Amino acid sequence: MLAVIRIILMTIALVIISICSCLFCLIRPFHRDNVHHTAKYMGKVSKLLGLEVEIRIPDSVKNIGPVVYICNHQNSYDIFTVSGAVQPGTVSVGKKSLKWIPFFGQMYWLTGNILIDRKNKNKAMNTIDMTAKKIREKKLSVWLFPEGTRSYGRGLLPFKTGAFRTAVKAEVPIVPICASNTHKTIDLNRWNNGKMIIELLDPITIAEDERDKIRTITNQTRAEMLVKLTALNKETGREIVLSKSEAAEQEQPSEIK
Repeated sequence: MLAVIRIILMTIALVIISICSCLFCLIRPFHRDNVHHTAKYMGKVSKLLGLEVEIRIPDSVKNIGPVVYICNHQNSYDIFTVSGAVQPGTVSVGKKSLKWIPFFGQMYWLTGNILIDRKNKNKAMNTIDMTAKKIREKKLSVWLFPEGTRSYGRGLLPFKTGAFRTAVKAEVPIVPICASNTHKTIDLNRWNNGKMIIELLDPITIAEDERDKIRTITNQTRAEMLVKLTALNKETGREIVLSKSEAAEQEQPSEIK
C-alpha cells in the first residue's frame, strides 16, 4: 500500500514541478539557470522515496565556471536523486523525442536542455560540435552520462569518449560526479531507504599535448570514479555484487569510441 501511495505522490510531484517550471520558463525561456532551479525541486522528491541524499562538493569545483560534468547513470530514480546535484548554469543533453512526453517533455525543452536526434546519424555526429559551441557562447556547463545507458546494478559501465571530446572542443575541464548505488536498495514499501551520497570530484583539465590521448584519459577517469564509487558504496553499506563476467568487465579498459 505504501508503494502505491508513493508512486501516486511522485507522479503528482513530477507533474506539478513540470507545470510550474513551464510557467516559470515562459517568463525567461531557455535561461541558463532554469535547469538548476527545476532540478533542485526534482531532487527534493527523493524524500518521498524515504532516501537521504548527501551531496559533497569540493572547494575546487565551487564557482568553477563552465565545465563538462560526467556522472554514472543507474536507473529511473536518477531523476529524483542526482538531479539535486545539478549546479547553476548547467544543462543536459537528451533525446529529441523526450519533448513529446506530457508535462515532463515540455519542461525539459523549455528549461534549455540540449535535444539531439539520435536516429539521424548526420546530426548525431554534429552533437559534440554543437554542444561545445553552446558551452563557449552561452558560458554553460553540460551534464552528460558517459556510459550512454543505465547500468541497472552492473557497476560502472565502459565510457564513451563523447563527453571528453566535448570538453576538449569547448576548452573546459571535466568534473566527475559519483553517485552511490541505489540499484535494488530502494523498497517503496519500506519507510526508511537509507542514505545515498553524491560526490563531485576535483576537475580534470586535458592539456594541449594530451588531446590525442582522449581514450586513455577517458579510461583513467573511469578508473578513478570506480575507486570512489566503491568507497561510497562501502560507506553507505550498499556494495554492488557483480557476476564474474561483470567484475572482469570492470577491470578491463574500455575500447568503446
